[in-house]
Amino acid sequence: MRFSFKIVFAFIIVVLLQLNSFAQKPTNNHDKLALQYFEQKEFEKANEYFEGLYDKNPEGWYTYYFKSLLGAKDFSKAEKITKKQLKQNKNNAYLYVYLGRVYKIQNEEKKEKDAYEKAIKELVAVQPYLQNVANAFIEDGLFDYAIEAYNKGRKASPEYPYFYERADIYKQKNDLKAMINEYLDALEFRDSEIQTVQGNLQNSLGYDDQEGGINNPLLKQELQKRIQKSPDKISLCEFLIFIQKQQKDFDGAFVQSKALDKRLKEDGNRIFELAKICTSNQNWDAAKRCYDYIIEKGPNNLYYDAAIIDGINVEYLAITQKQQPTAEELSALEHKLEQANGKYKQSFLNAQIIKNLVSLKAFYLNKGDEAITLLQDFVDQSGMDALAKAEYKILLGDIYILKGEIWESSLLYSQVEKDFKYEAIGQEAKFRNAKLSFYAGDFAWAKTQADVLKGATTKLIANDALNLSLIITDAIGVDTNDLPLRLYASAELMVVQHKYKEAILRMDSINLLFSTNTLGDDINYSKAQIYSSQGKYAEAEAMYKNILEYYPTELYGDDAQFKLAELYDKNLNDKEKAKKAYQDVLTNYPGSVFTVEARKRYRELRGDNLNN
Repeated sequence: MRFSFKIVFAFIIVVLLQLNSFAQKPTNNHDKLALQYFEQKEFEKANEYFEGLYDKNPEGWYTYYFKSLLGAKDFSKAEKITKKQLKQNKNNAYLYVYLGRVYKIQNEEKKEKDAYEKAIKELVAVQPYLQNVANAFIEDGLFDYAIEAYNKGRKASPEYPYFYERADIYKQKNDLKAMINEYLDALEFRDSEIQTVQGNLQNSLGYDDQEGGINNPLLKQELQKRIQKSPDKISLCEFLIFIQKQQKDFDGAFVQSKALDKRLKEDGNRIFELAKICTSNQNWDAAKRCYDYIIEKGPNNLYYDAAIIDGINVEYLAITQKQQPTAEELSALEHKLEQANGKYKQSFLNAQIIKNLVSLKAFYLNKGDEAITLLQDFVDQSGMDALAKAEYKILLGDIYILKGEIWESSLLYSQVEKDFKYEAIGQEAKFRNAKLSFYAGDFAWAKTQADVLKGATTKLIANDALNLSLIITDAIGVDTNDLPLRLYASAELMVVQHKYKEAILRMDSINLLFSTNTLGDDINYSKAQIYSSQGKYAEAEAMYKNILEYYPTELYGDDAQFKLAELYDKNLNDKEKAKKAYQDVLTNYPGSVFTVEARKRYRELRGDNLNN
């Protein structure tokens, strides 16, 4: 009998465990099934499970159950559970917004309005409760009520006025003026907010293709209004300068920076930094104006000498980057550089002056002998940094090429290569020597050196070396007749020596003498470069188009596509054609070294905000 009792007892335990297991399994799956039906918009099926889930955990399942009830059009039940939730916790004022949603669907306008007003009235103006109410209003597109909720929070906690939250709502309303002013209020409230405000405004205005990003005119207008009202508010002036720099309004940035420089007695530091930015953006006039302002402060100013030297450098860049600088401009610049050289001869600041003066004499004034003497004396100075000396030796070698003294150039390049064998400048010198061999017609040696440099640490040198190797391989890889390549190489030397007319004539002769040569893309590309340097943009455009039409898969296919885009962008000022040409780089040459820059310029022209 005892034995049978144990068996019965064990049987009962097993049955109870199984019953418990069966009871739990559906419960464990109810949440998954409920959510699955909810996602599939089968709300009535979902509600069969949500009801039980809600009964066991009202806080956890209320929102899903509420939305599912609305989906099933069971408005009475949705209202009922919402009121139940409110009784359990009156601080959850956002539930009044949910009630308003129920009434709105049923077109009960008075009840709806009362519910929204009750949400504001019952709102406990501390951040978590306030955020819930505002988010509920925003979810239903009730932006003005959300603003009203934050107004209540602003009154309750003036130390945290909810500028950023309100700005985000105005952005969703597409009220850009109000959004901008919220951010500017934040800046006036606390100066330290400037970077946060700048970042938020850039991100918020970046979607506007026509006037987007930091270029939105409303932003500058509102800033200027505030500065007129509060001229002593430094953070506003700082922000306007930031905007002007972003817009490349360097004249405006100079005016504001000068005012701050005087007010804060900064002694030119702000203006000096602005001058560098202007220079990097090739705005020579604005850069010169900045340097002149510092120079006017007199020789006791910390930046006086640097402003003189950098100011002359700006003049050098402005004149030499013109397509056809006049003899008068070049002569006046030479005189100014020589005066500066005399004044700063014993100063470490003189390096830039020498470099510009030597380059001007050699490459623009046909005074190669003077340039060589001046630069050689400078290089021979004791105590010069080895790397700096190497840079000047390369420049000296370039000038000797201009004069046709190839051996002297090769000797200088070899010295730099030997002294800096594993560094970028040594590889640059090695490549220059390889080009000299190319010009001289020693193609086997030139290719050997170029092949070594394919693995150069500097990407530009590696790419140039690869191009040189491929030019040689393509031209004489199959045909043992290297005469077309010899003519082309000698024409390339003429280009380096600025003998452009002779170079073009020689290149044209290649096609006349050797109709089956493989240098078509090389010749067109070289001629395009010559025409661009002379300001003959229509001719350059034609050369690039020739490459894209007849030699799109050859060595200079991607180069031509990118350069054509740059031509439209920077020289012909045809932004639509430029945008299309940059896009063609990405589409037709996805593996090109130009893809990163092409993508950046394409996005800029399209109006994207690159700070996002």
